[in-house]
Amino acid sequence: MYKFFRNLLFLFPTEDIHYFSMNVLKGLCGWGLTRKLVTWACAPEETRGQEQSGRGLARELFGLSFRNPVGLGAGFDKNALYLRELDALGFGFVEIGTVTPLPQDGNEKPRLFRLPQDQALINRMGFNNDGVQVIAGRLKQWRQASQTRPEGSSGQRPRLIVGGNIGKNKVTPNEEAWKDYVICFKELFGHVDYFVVNVSSPNTPGLRALQEKEALRNILTRLQALNTELAAAADIRPRPLLLKIAPDLTVQQIDDVVDLAMEIRLDGLVATNTTIARENLITPSHRLEAIGAGGLSGAPLRERSSEVIRYIYEKTGHTLPLIASGGIFTGEDGQEKMAAGGSLIQVWTGFIYEGPFIVGRICRKL
Repeated sequence: MYKFFRNLLFLFPTEDIHYFSMNVLKGLCGWGLTRKLVTWACAPEETRGQEQSGRGLARELFGLSFRNPVGLGAGFDKNALYLRELDALGFGFVEIGTVTPLPQDGNEKPRLFRLPQDQALINRMGFNNDGVQVIAGRLKQWRQASQTRPEGSSGQRPRLIVGGNIGKNKVTPNEEAWKDYVICFKELFGHVDYFVVNVSSPNTPGLRALQEKEALRNILTRLQALNTELAAAADIRPRPLLLKIAPDLTVQQIDDVVDLAMEIRLDGLVATNTTIARENLITPSHRLEAIGAGGLSGAPLRERSSEVIRYIYEKTGHTLPLIASGGIFTGEDGQEKMAAGGSLIQVWTGFIYEGPFIVGRICRKL
């Protein structure tokens, strides 16, 4: 059924239909009965109620309890507008953002493009978001509402884990980028369960230069120190801190990232972000040239992301937790990522192509 609706939705501009679809879902989930129906239809069976706590799907990682291992990657719900709806669909965790200190519009539209022949997307969004203060306030309101909203006679469902993906504003020079990450970390510290540092998007000029070892060290060591300080002040555990890396890194660059992650005791890596590569695509070259620059995601990224995950998993002796992302559409894709070394998996483009039942389908296979 979703394929029929997808064909209709794909007739409209990509970014516009994204917000239209999510707002329709928001309307459905605004009513208790229809929200329960959405959850019944879409969420994995083991995460629908407290009486079935999801023991077969649940994962313990970073000191957090994930009700299932299937998450939604950053960039889908940039502004934390749809957490209730994504919760109803059964995601085990959702990564909001990328969040920057100041609100910014991102790059000029159109900036999100479908490649149906390749089951892929190209985006050059450019960290469009409402700014960290607005998003922090929204997260606070959502947590308060989710703590008080009844989920039925069986009690509260296992809660949704929310990660904060943070970045720098476009106007901030790289030598001062650490300040933007610190601002976002402070503002979101009390509102997210874990953090992901994004220096791997290809859509902010110069951002990927921050993946170099010393630039990364400057950012991550400051965040680790701040993490310890804020946790001590609040008498809680430090927030898990992860780094998201690009699939386009060389082996030497991956080695540098891994060495640094082990040295400063990062909690894990997210592998991988979108790619700037365009090899072996079915989409005609003239169409790709018309689209222009941007990060490619979806099925063409599946093999490369698995290679990166497998390499890191083996290099670290299975000691560095990995959130696997890139080209996950089916339960078999999810199994492949976990066999390569992923502890958790994230979907994004697969959600667009496979629809609201994707979490349940993957979880049934897992």
